[in-house]
Amino acid sequence: MSSTMWSVDEHLDDILGAVRPLEPIELQLHDAQSCVLVEDVFVQIALPPFDNSSMDGYAVRVADVGAANEEFPAVLTVIGDVAAGSDGLPGDRSVGPGEAARIMTGAPLPAGADAVVPVEWTDGGTGGGPADTMRPHRDAPEGAGGEVRVHRPVEARAHVRARGSDVKPGDLALSAGSVIGPPQIGLLAAIGRSTVKVRPRPRVVVVSTGSELAQPGEELTGGRIYDSNSFALTAAARDAGAIAYRVGAVTDDPDTLRATIEDQLIRADLVVTTGGVSVGAYDVVKEALSSVGDADEPGGVDFRKLAMQPGKPQGFGTIGPDRTPLLALPGNPVSAYVSFELFVRPAIRALMGLADLHRPTVRAALDVDEALTSPAGRRQFLRGTYDAEAGTVSPVGGSGSHLIGALARADALIVLPEDVTSAEPGADIEVVLLR
Repeated sequence: MSSTMWSVDEHLDDILGAVRPLEPIELQLHDAQSCVLVEDVFVQIALPPFDNSSMDGYAVRVADVGAANEEFPAVLTVIGDVAAGSDGLPGDRSVGPGEAARIMTGAPLPAGADAVVPVEWTDGGTGGGPADTMRPHRDAPEGAGGEVRVHRPVEARAHVRARGSDVKPGDLALSAGSVIGPPQIGLLAAIGRSTVKVRPRPRVVVVSTGSELAQPGEELTGGRIYDSNSFALTAAARDAGAIAYRVGAVTDDPDTLRATIEDQLIRADLVVTTGGVSVGAYDVVKEALSSVGDADEPGGVDFRKLAMQPGKPQGFGTIGPDRTPLLALPGNPVSAYVSFELFVRPAIRALMGLADLHRPTVRAALDVDEALTSPAGRRQFLRGTYDAEAGTVSPVGGSGSHLIGALARADALIVLPEDVTSAEPGADIEVVLLR
C-alpha cells in the first residue's frame, strides 16, 4: 500500500496510462451499436440511387400542367402505374405529351416526366377513383387507362427526390472515432454496408464485497443492508458504453473473492470492486489482492489514499495473465459512485478508443444561504442540482458518503479544489454535469 497521499489527477493519470483501447474487430451492423469506428467509411452508391417520388400522385410533364387551375384543370391520360420497387413504367414506356403515370412514394420517376403532382391536387383519376384509391397496380395494363384532372400547376422537379441528393459516391459517410448509434446504423445499411470495423464495447465486471450485504428482495436480518453499489455501478458502466456484468455480493473471505475475480477474468476487459479497501479488520479486497504483487509487476494492485472527499481509499492495478485492469472503489455508496465517475468512466471510454473521456464541466454560481466548508488539502465533490437557465448550482443533501437518497436527486457534482476551505454564496465554482 502506498504511504504517500495521491492527488485525484495523479491517480487518474496512473489509470489512463495503463489502459489501452481494445483491438478493433469487424462486426455485423446489429452488433456494432454503441461501438466506436476505427476507420473512415466512404459512400459507394448514391442516395437516393435514382430520382424518385416523395409523394403519392402522378408523374407529369411540367409543360402539360403549367396553366392548370380549379376552373380549367389539365386533363391527362393515365398510361400506367409506377410502384415502389419497380423499374418504371411497363414496357419501358415514357410519359409523353398529354400523359401521366400514377406513381407511389419512393417509386422511380419514369422517363419523360419531370415533376410529380400530389394526388390531393387532382381528382384521383377517373380510371382510378378518388385519392384514397392510390394503390400500385403492378400488372399493366390494369394501371393504365382513364384520365386524371390536375387542378394546380407544378414546377420542374417538384416532389422529386434527386439521385444523390442525400449522399454521393465518394462522400465521407462516417469518420473514424464516430460512435455508432441508430442513425449511423441506418446510414451504413442504406449505403450497403453489412459489417463495420470498430473497437468493441468493453466488458466490465462489477463485484461488491461484504458479508453484511443482502440482495434486494431478500429479508433483512440484524446488521445487514441491501447491496446497492453493484446495481448502481453496473448501470453506470452500461451508461458509459460498456457491456456490464454484475456479480452478487462476495462475503468477507479473501480466498473466495480471489477465486471469484479469477473466474470472471474470462469475460472482463475491466474489473471493478467496491468495498474492502480501507483500513478495517475485514477489508477483504485489500487482503485478497495486495498479496498478488507490487503495482509495478504483472498482477500488481496498489492500494492508496487520495486527497479527495468522498473516496479517499482507492486501489488500482492489473491482474491475471492478460493484465486486466482492476479498480477497487470504496464501499460507501456515494464514495463508490463519485469514484466511478472520476476514474472508472474515463477508463471505460479509453478502452472504447474515445477521445472525449470526461463528463462535461461548466462554471456556475453557488446557490446557498451559508458558505460551504471543505477540508484543506482535499478536493471535495458534493452532490448538486444544476440550473442551466439561471447558471446556478445548489447542493443536495450533506457531505456524508452514505447519503444515497441525495445522490439520486443530484444531476451534478460541485467541485471544491484542494486550496479552497470555504465557498461563499454566489461563488463561481466548477460543476461536473452527470446528465
